[in-house]
Amino acid sequence: MALDFPRTWLEFTDPADPDVVVRADVTWLMSRWTCIFGRGCPGIDAQRPDDGCCVYGAHFADDDDESRVAAAAERLDDSEWQLRRTGRRGGIVGHDDEGARQTRVVDGACVFLNRTDFDGPHGCALHALAVREGRHPLETKPDVCWQLPIRRDFRDVTRPDGSTYTEVSIGEFDRRGWGAGGHHLDWYCSGSPLAHVAAASVLHTSRAELVALIGQEAYEELVRLCEHARPAHPASG
Repeated sequence: MALDFPRTWLEFTDPADPDVVVRADVTWLMSRWTCIFGRGCPGIDAQRPDDGCCVYGAHFADDDDESRVAAAAERLDDSEWQLRRTGRRGGIVGHDDEGARQTRVVDGACVFLNRTDFDGPHGCALHALAVREGRHPLETKPDVCWQLPIRRDFRDVTRPDGSTYTEVSIGEFDRRGWGAGGHHLDWYCSGSPLAHVAAASVLHTSRAELVALIGQEAYEELVRLCEHARPAHPASG
């Protein structure tokens, strides 16, 4: 689908904080997008169709994010993590071209990606760990991984009377979110009808992620407002 098309947005004051205004892309949140990794996902790199979006290292949001992932990695065993010995020997942290810290890339993909020739679970080893431990993957995976393709942005806004508030924007992390290189991805899920096949909307299937991003009270208000506006995302048909 084209990147730009008419969308419905809404704004409301966060019930838990009068100094925060949530701005939400209702068109995206009411879409039927779902992750189809391992279920027909072509991958963002046509040369590595089985690797989904794990061909790049995952940038750490902050020190807490990195520490949480490192702690989760310590709980993985050889049956869950194909490159465990590699990760133990060389570490799990690498750097991008600008020196930013991210998960290490090994042989063309994230060190935590279990390849298709692995006897254990295919896909993210950190995701498999969450399943085994009965946790949500947001407790074990890097922030950018469990958030994608939901995007959260912050903006400080000054009203005409001089008062201020913080705007928290929730929307679609489309291919432009990857920077200029996003336009060169061979395929990307959020704008593809292939991935808009869920039985329920992102608003409900990504409840845990949205609560983590904006808080429980704001999420409940978001649900109430979105249910009254049901715009169609073009990719959802």
